[in-house]
Amino acid sequence: MSIRITNGGLLTTVQDKGRYGYQEFGVPVSGAMDPHSMAIANILVDNDENEAVLEVTLLGPRMEFTQDNIIAVTGGDLAPTLDGAPLPMYTAVLVRAGQTLAFTAPRTGCRAFIAFAGGLALTPAMGSCSTYLKAKIGGLEGRKLDKGDEIAFRAPAVALPNMEKRTLPAVDFRATEHELRVVMGPQNDYFTDAGIATFLGETYSVTNQFDRMGCRLDGTVIEHVKDGNIISDGISFGAIQIPSEGKPIIMLADRQTVGGYTKIATVISADFSEIAQAKAGDKIHFQKVSIQEAQDLYRAKKRWLRALRATLDAVPSGPRFDDYYWGY
Repeated sequence: MSIRITNGGLLTTVQDKGRYGYQEFGVPVSGAMDPHSMAIANILVDNDENEAVLEVTLLGPRMEFTQDNIIAVTGGDLAPTLDGAPLPMYTAVLVRAGQTLAFTAPRTGCRAFIAFAGGLALTPAMGSCSTYLKAKIGGLEGRKLDKGDEIAFRAPAVALPNMEKRTLPAVDFRATEHELRVVMGPQNDYFTDAGIATFLGETYSVTNQFDRMGCRLDGTVIEHVKDGNIISDGISFGAIQIPSEGKPIIMLADRQTVGGYTKIATVISADFSEIAQAKAGDKIHFQKVSIQEAQDLYRAKKRWLRALRATLDAVPSGPRFDDYYWGY
């Protein structure tokens, strides 16, 4: 085998871009909570950006390597160590057989992502290796990793092109206040003008009711025209439901496929990292943007990822990732 789990941590699961195309059959998308951090980790180890990784929440796992391979850890800083010594984040690192990767305590953010060069030898379910815990689909037997689990590498590497360049400044997730940009709708007409003003003008707090399915916020009640009930319709990543009680719930990776509460707005994909790395007690406020702005920001992140790969692959005519805004 290639890695052996000696402590699974709080919640460590296999995730990739998600299980698309099955929501009409009641199967949630799942996938990484912070897709941008996952993509960076994969690019650093020369994988496709949507290759399956390990998503680590707050208290990380401990694993022994039984085969050499190159890894990268991105996302929140959960204090990774290799044989007890600090492991640099956002850096491709060669780990030798017999070494142990562990995490001590969260410093910034709350979710880290471990990418392995060549990927993990797992069987996709409905086109994805993402773990959906409630239905026990994907990943390793559809569950979180636990002591004694073993996963093989598919095509491990001990060297990569431009190995010395495969490092970035770590993203700083220390902020406790977050501005989430949103596109209004689809049911914003179910709210009074005062309710819309409250949503965009007040500050909300992240509660302890925060998992891969959704993040419940606390704060000033948002006023409906009548109430928060609608005929159930589809739910996207980042959709902000407002039930009749008037408090926002941000729907995340493991969200249900449909829901019957009004959705006042949707967090744009460029800001998924902000909400994925937030912690209980953090403050949230919302900023309205247009669909065009949301699309421009999405394309900017994609350009940055393409330029990062071109830089690491040393493509002579390619742009450098630091030529773009979406650096650090």
